[in-house]
Amino acid sequence: MEKQQLKRVLKTRHLSMISMGGVIGTGLFLGSGLTINSAGAGGAIVAYLIGGIMTYLVMLCLGELAVAMPVTGSFQAYATKYIGPSTGFMVGIAYWMSWATTVGLEFTAAGLLMKRWFPDMPTWIWCLFFIVLLFGINALTTKGFAETEYYFAGIKIVAIILFIIIGGCAVLGIISLKGGQTAPFFTNLYNDGGWFPKGFTPILITMISVLYGFQGTELLGVTAGESENPERDIPKATKNIIFRVLLFYVTSIIIVSALVPWRKAGLVESPFVMMFDKVGIPYAADIMNFVILTAVLSVGNSGLYLCSRMFFAMSESGQVPKAFGKLSKRQIPMNALLVSLAFALLSLLTSVIAANTLFVVLLAISGIGTTIAWAVIALSHINFRRAYIKNGGKLEDLAFRVKWYPFVPIASFIMCVGIILSLVLDSSQRASFYWATGFVVSCYVYYLVRFKWVNNVIPIQATKIEEHL
Repeated sequence: MEKQQLKRVLKTRHLSMISMGGVIGTGLFLGSGLTINSAGAGGAIVAYLIGGIMTYLVMLCLGELAVAMPVTGSFQAYATKYIGPSTGFMVGIAYWMSWATTVGLEFTAAGLLMKRWFPDMPTWIWCLFFIVLLFGINALTTKGFAETEYYFAGIKIVAIILFIIIGGCAVLGIISLKGGQTAPFFTNLYNDGGWFPKGFTPILITMISVLYGFQGTELLGVTAGESENPERDIPKATKNIIFRVLLFYVTSIIIVSALVPWRKAGLVESPFVMMFDKVGIPYAADIMNFVILTAVLSVGNSGLYLCSRMFFAMSESGQVPKAFGKLSKRQIPMNALLVSLAFALLSLLTSVIAANTLFVVLLAISGIGTTIAWAVIALSHINFRRAYIKNGGKLEDLAFRVKWYPFVPIASFIMCVGIILSLVLDSSQRASFYWATGFVVSCYVYYLVRFKWVNNVIPIQATKIEEHL
């Protein structure tokens, strides 16, 4: 029986906009204020610079892997092949659970955001509406998902560009501030000890939150299995990531820090709402509420896509039941999509009935899951290069090649591991480190018991990868 294959329907414009939109999310619109308040203006700028550099280095590694082996599931499949099946299983489950939990949170966030315009309507009705909407988008066609993300990303990008232009003019005094306030220029960056008011340690402590803002960029690798022309599209999107990060994140953080004193940032509302309010733009809160709603739905939409493709890839390797690899008539892994949605709804339920127990564990795994995945991508890249050269491969034959090897993957791996370990420095995040570590160990133990000691069979996704070598 011939294997079912996902259709390659994603075009250049889809991948470029999806990867661009993946960089802009609630982590920037909402989380940036807390980072500024915790680390100061200078600390926040440095943290986002480090986060941007990490994102770029990891995506370079993923870009080389994805062009050489454009398979669905990407880094989970690479980890299975080049690190070991148990690591592939661990990162696949951790990443799937991370995103499924996040999707559940986004449903709640979207419902709460709608309360601003419809205060008398119960939140659960909006949650149900958005659940049906996002499931429908993902269940119809892959192209439908891509088109939706294309426009979601467009809205976020326009909002960021307007913010940068208007905010920059306000900082320089070109646009007058409400209430006759004088233009701050860049005094808030260093006034009141604003550069590094609490030293350098808070930079490390806030890095997990900063990386949360960058999660989703790895979607570029997961889409490789459905890209029309991965050799052309993935390198182009990968190389542009660093410029998008510098433009959207770092520039935005500088403007927010210049307009909003670090002690006030993140304490009440989004710093973006505060900025629009300072320049007296009518309906500023409503405008940003709409933009943040778009970002929330974009995250939920991408999360369902990522979860379903991850389980589809793992089913092909035998790491999860084969039923999750079954495709619908529209070439959608429907069973994988349904179980991902079910887990997302479970996480939504636990946030109400088990908020201090199971939900805490899910949040811990969700917060660290992406960083674990990035570390695995870097290590997979190192092992791939070694295997490629050992098997007689020539570097010039690689359609996309990381120039600064092995510095790029080694630096990426060390930075990811360092940020995970830095959680121990913060008493409020220490429990997340322990829970996530326990989960990772449990995945390895389960895998060894289930596949090696019981069945004496270690599934490995090698066939599809070797087709591309």
